[in-house]
Amino acid sequence: MEKTRCGWAAGLDLTIRYHDEEWGVPRYDDPGQFEFLTLEAAQAGLSWNTILNKREGYRRCFAGFDPEKVARFTQRDVDRLLADASIVRNRKKIDSAVANARLFLDIAARHGSFCNWFWGFTAGKPVQNAWKSKEEVPPSSPLSGAIAREMKRLGFTFMGSVIVYAHMQATGMVNDHLTTCFRYEQVRALAAVPAPLPPI
Repeated sequence: MEKTRCGWAAGLDLTIRYHDEEWGVPRYDDPGQFEFLTLEAAQAGLSWNTILNKREGYRRCFAGFDPEKVARFTQRDVDRLLADASIVRNRKKIDSAVANARLFLDIAARHGSFCNWFWGFTAGKPVQNAWKSKEEVPPSSPLSGAIAREMKRLGFTFMGSVIVYAHMQATGMVNDHLTTCFRYEQVRALAAVPAPLPPI
């Protein structure tokens, strides 16, 4: 029997696999957070399928999404990336990824980890929504707006409320699987798993 999925998870095997295995799963690791921040910012104005198809290119070009390595990128590195067709060749987005990596590390240094800061907006607990149709799923929320405003204040770019909300969906801060989707209850159950304790 064919599984019932969220409406956007159709067609491409890559998209279906991403929906079934990753989307909405709480990420409490800084490398995973940085990866999705970079990919979500790259998506601005493009489809998520485009980014998924270039994900391996991004992984290679952005040092396995190691923020410490990306933060050390120079203008020469940026010029090199602009010539690489395996990623989105947009200078503003590439410059943003490098600058955001440095800000990401600043937050991690001040809060023990980026995750401690990010998940602090929900006290470490995923928000459990219960949408019945794709029309109900919002493009942003008051919480994503608050996080986006704080990130903008800190200097982040390509991090508006809509992009932040997409990041929250991807990294499990919100469970936006439709209630009819086979993953809804599976992802909901993950909220019962205690978040890792912050480093001492």
